[in-house]
Amino acid sequence: MSETLSFDTAFDQPAGACVRVSPLVRRIVAGNSGPVTFTGTCSYIVGSGEVAVIDPGPDDPRHVEALLAGTAGERVSHIVVTHTHRDHSPAAAALSEATGASIVGCAPHRDSRALGVGEVSRMEAAGDRAYAPEHVLSENESVCGPGWTLVAVETPGHTANHLAYALPEENALFSGDHVMAWSTTFIGPPDGAMGPYMASLAKLLTRDETIYWPGHGGPVAEPKRFVRALIAHRRQREEAILLRLRAGDETIPELVETVYRGLAPGLKGAAALNVFAHLEDLLARGLVATAPPPTLESRWRPA
Repeated sequence: MSETLSFDTAFDQPAGACVRVSPLVRRIVAGNSGPVTFTGTCSYIVGSGEVAVIDPGPDDPRHVEALLAGTAGERVSHIVVTHTHRDHSPAAAALSEATGASIVGCAPHRDSRALGVGEVSRMEAAGDRAYAPEHVLSENESVCGPGWTLVAVETPGHTANHLAYALPEENALFSGDHVMAWSTTFIGPPDGAMGPYMASLAKLLTRDETIYWPGHGGPVAEPKRFVRALIAHRRQREEAILLRLRAGDETIPELVETVYRGLAPGLKGAAALNVFAHLEDLLARGLVATAPPPTLESRWRPA
C-alpha cells in the first residue's frame, strides 16, 4: 500500500535566532523567505567548542552576523555545503574569511546544457558560480570534530552536485533540498534531473537515519515513511503525464495545463521544468519518444 504524502508547514523559527534542536545541533534560519525557500534557508551548527556550519546560506551580511553570533567563543573548523544554489552556498566565502574555516562539501556548480527557452536562464541564475571549496567530498568521506562526524552521502537530483551529510552520533541526516518536510523537491533541468533524484530517494531507503534536518523548514521525523511517499507521488505524476500523452497532449505547455489544473500562472514556468524532468526520465527508460535533442519546446509521444 502506498504511503500518504502530507506536509508540515507549521515551522515558525524566527530569522536570526539560534535554536538548539538536538544535543549536537543548533539551527539558524536566514531571512530569505519566499515561494521556493519557505521561511528561509536553514543553516546548522554542529558540535560544541569546535564546530561545523552546514549551508551558510545566501549572500546576506545579517545572516553571516547571526552565524558568527551563534558560534561566538567557538572555533568554526569547517563550512560544509550541500549544493550550489544561491540560497545555500554564497555566504561560505564571508564566513570563511571571518573564521578561517575550511570550505568543503559539494563540487563547484557545473555548466549545463541549453534547453531552448528563456526559463533556463532563470534556473542558471540560481547557481552560485563563485563557490570554491578547498576540498570536494565524495561518498563516505567525512569531516569531524570533538564528538561529531559528518559523512558525505551523494544525493544528486535537485542539483547534479547535491550532497547530504550523515551525523552518526545522532543517527541523523542533513538532507539539504533533497528531502524536505514542507514540500516536494523542485527538480529543474538543466542542472536538476529526475532519474538521479529517484535513485537518490531509493538510496535513502537503504539507510537507517531516524531524523532528517532539511535545508528549509522543520525536521522530517519519519524519514523512511516520508521518502516512500515521495517516491509514490513522483510515480503517480509520471503516470499522469503518460495518460495525457496517450490522450493526445504533445507539448509541455499542454501537459502543464492538464496535469497541473488550476495552477497559478506564476508557477507554470517551474511546472514546465518539472514536467520536462519527468519526460527526460521517461525517455531514458524508453517509455516516451521525441525528436532529438529533447528541449522544452519538443513534441512528445508515447513510445
